Amino acid sequence: MFIDIHIHLSARPIPTRPEGKVNYATPEYIIRRDNVLGIEKTVILPTVNPECANQIQSNEEALDVVERFPDRFVAFCNVDPRMDTNDEKAGLDYIVAFYKAMGCKGCGEVCANLPFDDPRMENLFRACERNGIPLTFHIAPRIGGCYGIYDEPGLPGLERALQKFPDLIFLGHSQPFWAEIAPLKKPADRNGYPKGRVTRPGRVVELMRRYPNLHGDLSAGSGHNAVSRDEEFGLRFMEEFQDRLYFGTDICHPDTPTPLVDYLLRLRGEGKLAESVFRKIARENATRLLGLDA
Repeated sequence: MFIDIHIHLSARPIPTRPEGKVNYATPEYIIRRDNVLGIEKTVILPTVNPECANQIQSNEEALDVVERFPDRFVAFCNVDPRMDTNDEKAGLDYIVAFYKAMGCKGCGEVCANLPFDDPRMENLFRACERNGIPLTFHIAPRIGGCYGIYDEPGLPGLERALQKFPDLIFLGHSQPFWAEIAPLKKPADRNGYPKGRVTRPGRVVELMRRYPNLHGDLSAGSGHNAVSRDEEFGLRFMEEFQDRLYFGTDICHPDTPTPLVDYLLRLRGEGKLAESVFRKIARENATRLLGLDA
């Protein structure tokens, strides 16, 4: 029923955080959980940026999991923009090309804590654009003390990237991205889950209307909150952008909640979300974007 555009896993145990939170489920656990949720295939996003990891993963780990379970997993590669020589002339093209040839269908989740217009970040965008693969990004509200590509309220850095790399499909994700589905009431809302009715569209809607290369990754609490905080608005949003939205869970530890599953099923069951729109968001858009029927 579903293709999950966004999860994290680990083939071997990795360090447990001091607060006791278990990191990353195993592939076998993900498969068992997917069977319950009705998820037929899942996209693995390796964690290569040190800002959000206590253990750096390799792209090879994701590819090994796909080799073990080819019917259940798809791999993205992930490339830190500081790799190779840590400058804007680093040879990221050949790195991305190599992993594309190995079967990786996209790049991400990019979490390097650099601005969108940092030359090293733009070098990565350029490499992905030239290689014809989409890129999943996480936005950070500041530099330092968090992870993700830095942008200011109103997402001006993202807009410049969308303009500069028109042939690169950007998959938007994270609280600072989805919080701007409506106008921000205060800057602190960027890193949370704003509630309440959406009385007028925010910057995410404006950017998606203006730039066809901006797509939406609905995973995690941020994506679910964006389309459920105001059900009527969320339905209009999913109808308008039905060809550029993707179901996801962002399962990153064994007890990660997955509210989007039940929400989409309820809307379909009540006849509020058209079957054709449900199918596109649930699986058909991912199938087309990633060439999974090829």
